[in-house]
Amino acid sequence: MTTATHRVRLPAAQQPPWASDERLESVRAGLASLPPLVDASAVHRLRVELARAAQGTGFVLQGGDCAEPFLDSAPARITAKADQLADLADLLATRAALPVVRIGRFAGQYAKPRSHPAETLADGTVLPVYRGDAVNRPEADPAARRPDPARLRAAYDHATRCLDTLLLQGHLAQGAGGAAYTSHEALLVDLEEPLVREDPEAAGHYSSSAHMLWIGERTRQLDGWHVRFAETVNNPVGVKLGPGASPDDVRDLCERLARGHSAGRLSLITRLGAAETARRLPALIEAAADFAGRVVWLCDPMHGNTVRHASGRKTRVMTDMIREVTDFFTVLRAHDVPPGGLHVEMTPDDVTECVDDPTGLATDALPRYRSACDPRLSPAQARDLLTVTAGLLARKDTP
Repeated sequence: MTTATHRVRLPAAQQPPWASDERLESVRAGLASLPPLVDASAVHRLRVELARAAQGTGFVLQGGDCAEPFLDSAPARITAKADQLADLADLLATRAALPVVRIGRFAGQYAKPRSHPAETLADGTVLPVYRGDAVNRPEADPAARRPDPARLRAAYDHATRCLDTLLLQGHLAQGAGGAAYTSHEALLVDLEEPLVREDPEAAGHYSSSAHMLWIGERTRQLDGWHVRFAETVNNPVGVKLGPGASPDDVRDLCERLARGHSAGRLSLITRLGAAETARRLPALIEAAADFAGRVVWLCDPMHGNTVRHASGRKTRVMTDMIREVTDFFTVLRAHDVPPGGLHVEMTPDDVTECVDDPTGLATDALPRYRSACDPRLSPAQARDLLTVTAGLLARKDTP
């Protein structure tokens, strides 16, 4: 296993241009000496619960912020997010008569991949792009956008604060106990590597940074660091699959990340877009046929449906998201594969970042747009989407 002071040589996409190798190595060494953020027994318990989702006797709700700000480690903020996740999971469980696994996109979702390394402001100023609070700050200022290795240690400290609150409030899975699990995108090499620990429950190692980790659409290269890292830990892992994902990609990912593991180890998270799901998903399901009942199929109906609002901001349209979820259920059931869960970006705040239907794209403004990165569902929109999902779950036939 790679230590905190020996950097990997595999190519790793979406890494910040850290200014100081010496400072970075000091931070890595410090992180490697700290206690684990989550315990291995809860990691293994999550795998058991995910196995039920793979087999159709459970369902996953994975949700939370797009790019989690450090400020949201305040007790009131993280509690509000966990309460929202719990309420929506209860809605699903009650209406569909199915146990629901709660996985929060919180207590660690501090880094984001970006389409471009820089952005141009309205006045022509070019700045490095905001990559999440674990890397830099969102203010439109050159100093704020400079990647700072000290923020990696800050990410650990803020995650610890979140976890302490969640544990105190009874929201956090510990050991063999239930409640919510934590997850984030395993993006930053210099944060994830130092937080790997020996697994006291099984042979090998586990990531102590979260119970579940996922690999994004932009970092799932088979010859890259991210897939290799996922191979080396015992945690449940997910991989996002966008419109560019091929059947060969899916087949290879299953061989690398599911072969030799128990059910629930790998989740395939589709983000194909409303216009492409019905057309592209069948071939991906067929590519994973050897792993039926072992791989969890999750639907991310948000990232494939990002469009521009008249104001220039990114947004998403509820009718598109509902269509993608509906097509996801239809295609999976047509292939006798259980829909395993939903992966959404949402907030307990009354925001106006997503619009309800296409007519909303032409309005003058989105007045309560507070996301530091991508648009999230408001509480009402999240509830509407989960209500539709519960109805689909309750129907055992193909919609």
